[in-house]
Amino acid sequence: MPLRGIVTDIEGTTTSLVFVKDVLFPYARRALPGFIEAHGDDTEVRALVEEARALAGLEATARDAEITRILCTWIDEDRKIAPLKSLQGLIWARGYAEGAFFGHVYDDAVIALRSWHQEGLRLFVFSSGSVEAQQQLFRYSTHGDLTPLFSGYFDTRTGAKREASAYRSIAAVATLDPRSLLFLSDTVEELDAAASAGFRTVLVDRADKSPRTAAHPRVVQLTEIRL
Repeated sequence: MPLRGIVTDIEGTTTSLVFVKDVLFPYARRALPGFIEAHGDDTEVRALVEEARALAGLEATARDAEITRILCTWIDEDRKIAPLKSLQGLIWARGYAEGAFFGHVYDDAVIALRSWHQEGLRLFVFSSGSVEAQQQLFRYSTHGDLTPLFSGYFDTRTGAKREASAYRSIAAVATLDPRSLLFLSDTVEELDAAASAGFRTVLVDRADKSPRTAAHPRVVQLTEIRL
């Protein structure tokens, strides 16, 4: 079956883990208390705060300061929790728009993504960061606006990245046979889940340290991938 589309992870695959850990996460953590205080009555922000409150098991009367403390703890623990990721996305959007930072994308990733798009392949993103955060990273990237390259974005509201059901959902939304899709990631467990759903897979090992495995072809850069 011919390849029709490529689904890519972000952290460690198209984008440096250092940028996410040392730039984005600290920025969101510093800004979160003031952001909730200033925008806590906005409909979207209030809905996310209430969703976080419910997930944390707090009473409806709990103060926003308590919710903020828990959200900051979740950031420190790198928890993949949907309302936290959405709030981070809103905060990062402000940072990008103000020029506080630009989204890091590896040079080889830009070359490969542009080439695949020109070949007519549909490109998608599947990351634990919110869809909004994904779009902002590629819109305000160090290589300019890359969002025209992508046909769609998926986050953990689609499903957990280590569960095959998430990849089946992505294929269904994309209206493509899973066997015609290739998934790129730096995490073997995610690739295992995608393969279980019928996807083709490639392990992106930028540190060149992962053991070679017959289950997933391995590359250091995206330009090494032979379709």
